[in-house]
Amino acid sequence: MNKLFYLLVKRFRHSTVPRWVVMGMDIIIFAVAFVLTELFCGISFSSRFMINKVVILLLLSFFSFIICGTYRSIIRHTGMHDMNRIFMANLFPLLVMGVVAFVNNNVHFINSESILSYHEMVMLYSLMCVMMILSRLFCQRIYNDYFKRKRPSYNVVIYGAGAAGVIAKNALSQDLHYEYQVLAFIDDDKAKVGQVLGGAPVMKNRDVLNADYISRKKVQQLIIAIPTIRSIHKQAIVNKCLELGLTVKSVPHINNWINDSFTSNEIQDIKIEDLLERESIKLDNINVIREVVDKTVMVTGAAGSIGSEICRQLIQFKPKKIVMLDQAESPMYDLQFELKNNEPYKHHVDCMEFIIANVKDKARMEEVFEQFRPQIVYHAAAYKHVPFMEENPYEAVFVNVFGTKNLADLAVKYGASKFVMISTDKAVNPTNVMGTTKRMAEIYTQSRNSEKTQFITTRFGNVLGSNGSVIPLFKKQLAAGGPLTVTHRDIIRYFMTIPEACNLVLEAGAMGQGGDIFVFDMGKPIKIYDMAKKMIQLSGKRNIEIKEVGLRPGEKLYEELLATKENTIPTYHPKIMHAQVRRYEPVEVDRKYEELHGILATLDDMKIVEKMKEIVPEFVSNNSVYCQLDKK
Repeated sequence: MNKLFYLLVKRFRHSTVPRWVVMGMDIIIFAVAFVLTELFCGISFSSRFMINKVVILLLLSFFSFIICGTYRSIIRHTGMHDMNRIFMANLFPLLVMGVVAFVNNNVHFINSESILSYHEMVMLYSLMCVMMILSRLFCQRIYNDYFKRKRPSYNVVIYGAGAAGVIAKNALSQDLHYEYQVLAFIDDDKAKVGQVLGGAPVMKNRDVLNADYISRKKVQQLIIAIPTIRSIHKQAIVNKCLELGLTVKSVPHINNWINDSFTSNEIQDIKIEDLLERESIKLDNINVIREVVDKTVMVTGAAGSIGSEICRQLIQFKPKKIVMLDQAESPMYDLQFELKNNEPYKHHVDCMEFIIANVKDKARMEEVFEQFRPQIVYHAAAYKHVPFMEENPYEAVFVNVFGTKNLADLAVKYGASKFVMISTDKAVNPTNVMGTTKRMAEIYTQSRNSEKTQFITTRFGNVLGSNGSVIPLFKKQLAAGGPLTVTHRDIIRYFMTIPEACNLVLEAGAMGQGGDIFVFDMGKPIKIYDMAKKMIQLSGKRNIEIKEVGLRPGEKLYEELLATKENTIPTYHPKIMHAQVRRYEPVEVDRKYEELHGILATLDDMKIVEKMKEIVPEFVSNNSVYCQLDKK
């Protein structure tokens, strides 16, 4: 018997009830409701006019069911729209009967026993609506209990009892792959606490996010349904959930919903980037507009993480032309496609120029400057990977130092008013080749500063999601099943978002008066080992190992934003500081850089790095073959 039942379930699980069966079920419900109505109203079935009453009502109901389409809905998916159809389908025949009864009271063209009384109409309408809805809910329950494929079940708590919370609950109830049980809502609004929302109580934070409640209710997941939640509040919630072993997801902002609708598929996993973000830093775009509007602007390294975001932000300030330059062909093609085809950039396609070129090629750079004569240059092109540059100092110096020198000299020659160089915290007390080349680029650009062409430098730490950063690496390692590799348990880094970094660059270009180095308040440093642990927790995988592989050549445990002999003075923005650094005489810089250029021709890495240490005395190698040069 059980085997037969199983076969029936398997056979009809995906079938739908034929329309004629639904129509027949509704006709039977009509008959039952009519009999009950007549009994309740004390009407005799022996009346010779009873057959007239039944036939008229049956025909009216039949045509009403067809017009309203009550028989067309899939019963197991009955919802409010189907219930509205039922209300309308049952209302139509009774309205017709009501009109006939009203007219007959005055004209008496038909025997009153063939017409329903007003009392009968109300009774029949109520019974029909209730019985038709209950029949569908009953079929729905049978399907869910016996025919519906069993889905994995999750006990969920939703943080946020507002509109987004209700939308999230409704979306979860319609999920086709998982069975979500929303046990409670959490809300910080005391007025909502104690109320019931969609069958789930609204509770205080502390009453839910504790080990006892989580264990007793077997809660597995928390969904943050406050799209505009402050970063610091979100981080506190997620950290608490991770302590309790919960998976955390969030509802995106309404602007990110697909076609302005929301489904459970759009509930997002919490990413490590969400836990590193700080509160948004507001910068004064009025200054940037004043500097950029109706001017020709060049961005080098335009296809990179920082350069491409600078281009996106610049477009909104309506420059006369943006010259986007990069040596990377494929990323440049991707950027071109994005800006020419997507909102809101595609309307500004006339101001865009895309150039494939290498900044170390002086002849090519001169051709570009002569053709476009940029008034402002944002220089983001550079090699930035510490281990690679430690192994390739010739290329690092050629691009990061002499590529910058080419651009700086041409900016002066062709009358650019401002040159904004993007540097790094690794330029401070450098321990590697890459950081030293960036410091040397800073030194050269500062030495070129004049009233005609103002040179400005910005320094900041790691940016979230940039090419080659630690977070994309961890994501790849997680996808491969681990382990996650960290160079040292105690290594720390500063982080900021790409939009923040680029906004800083634009603001620095606007506020700088020449010869400036601006540093950014990077907040608290992040321990990379702790970041790896949180990424494992957020992924829901508990068996991923974290492996220490040792510091890479040139790498140090922590980065600094200012050298030990430097200090800062405040600017008009509390998050941007002006660094006071040692100034180099142009004649001295020219002599030393000319000597370095001559050494480059030897292709001798040891001699190249030795000269770099002479130019930047604070460059002391760490965990590198060049440490021997510091012992001389």
